[in-house]
Amino acid sequence: MTKFSRRKFIITAGATAAGTLFAHGCTSGNNTTANNTPAANNAPAATSSPVVATNVSAADAPEVTTAKLGYIALTDSAPLIIAKEKGLFDKYGMKDVEVLKQASWPVTRDNLEIGSTGGGIDGAHILTPMPYFMTLGQTKTKQAIPMYILARLNTNGQAISIGNTYKDAKIGLEAKALKDAFSQAKSSGKDELKVAITFPGGTHDMWMRYWLAANGINPDQEVSVIPVPPPQMVANMKTGNMEAFCVGEPWNAQLVNQQVGYTALVTGELWKNHPEKAFTMRADWVDKHPKAAKAVLKAVMEAQQWCEKTENKEEMCQILSQAKWFKVPAADIIERAKGNIDYGDGRPPLQASDLRMKFWADNASYPYKSHDLWFLTENIRWGNIPANTNTKELVDKVNREDLWRAAAQEMGVPAAEIPTSPSRGVETFFDGVTFDPENPAAYLASLKIKKA
Repeated sequence: MTKFSRRKFIITAGATAAGTLFAHGCTSGNNTTANNTPAANNAPAATSSPVVATNVSAADAPEVTTAKLGYIALTDSAPLIIAKEKGLFDKYGMKDVEVLKQASWPVTRDNLEIGSTGGGIDGAHILTPMPYFMTLGQTKTKQAIPMYILARLNTNGQAISIGNTYKDAKIGLEAKALKDAFSQAKSSGKDELKVAITFPGGTHDMWMRYWLAANGINPDQEVSVIPVPPPQMVANMKTGNMEAFCVGEPWNAQLVNQQVGYTALVTGELWKNHPEKAFTMRADWVDKHPKAAKAVLKAVMEAQQWCEKTENKEEMCQILSQAKWFKVPAADIIERAKGNIDYGDGRPPLQASDLRMKFWADNASYPYKSHDLWFLTENIRWGNIPANTNTKELVDKVNREDLWRAAAQEMGVPAAEIPTSPSRGVETFFDGVTFDPENPAAYLASLKIKKA
């Protein structure tokens, strides 16, 4: 475990250590239920949206018309917000859906645990590994809360940012100089080097750890990896409380715009078209309301298609910037949403880069089981989940790509946009390491820096 002083950080919500697992390849399958756990919470008030006429037949009418969905103020939550703003939930018969801001990932987890019947939420924009942790019982009450992943919300679109102190070291994707720079900082009297992520075992934790380890830095011994809620990353960098952070947008762009630090890399450089956030719902809610769940999923998928279109980027960012959603300047969101990346350290900016956040293009919405398997294997690598966990069985339980396929077919998505396999095959990372989902054990064995 890493050590850090919480008092030195401007954080409002703690994070708990992540969870438990391991094993083989990818197939389909499923079905689990869970009981609601009543508890109190501080869920925010609902937002409003234009109402459109529903075109749902009586046979397809959802069992309920309401669902409470959580989001964190990150650009990759856009599909939930756009589905609300554009009346897409209404279109599919879910006229009373609420999209509610969450203070942090631990708060999201806790509100999912208690469910809407306990004052929480039914589903959320979430870090991909978190539904697995919850299904394994890594919750506030240590009770297993079975979850389903219904869609991937996006690929790419995150970044690792560094404080201006390290600008002369020219830290980028290849960061061998970072080890020496950190050593110099320690010799100058800095007793603890903190790098921030958003949730232990989450996507940002995995990107930060992979990058550090690939550059010869052991994240469990040479730095302190600490959790900080996304909206508080820039404030902590301003006060000098951290050396680096990994988070989604708009916070990396805001750091550059405020000239507090710079972007070392965007995560699409680390692994092109990598999976990021997921759309999850409680398994018991989906099992009880299958038509409503599919209706919500269709609305989110249609919103992803809308968000992907270049002509909609400006409007999307203007909506997200509003006080009721992100409360940040649209200028901090728009450029990177278009793939225009200013690193902030003198490197030539990227223009209309294919490393941009994708919501639909290149099968971004489809929840590949092979990608979930990588996240579980990495969490085994860092000791967050037991090495003897049957990861194939767990992925089949949580990942509902079958529901995505059914929704896509009913929506008339072209066959060319529906993957034919739940595995994307062998993946290659920036350092040349490959992950074969048919043999995750070989991948794990090949890594030099690890706990497991």
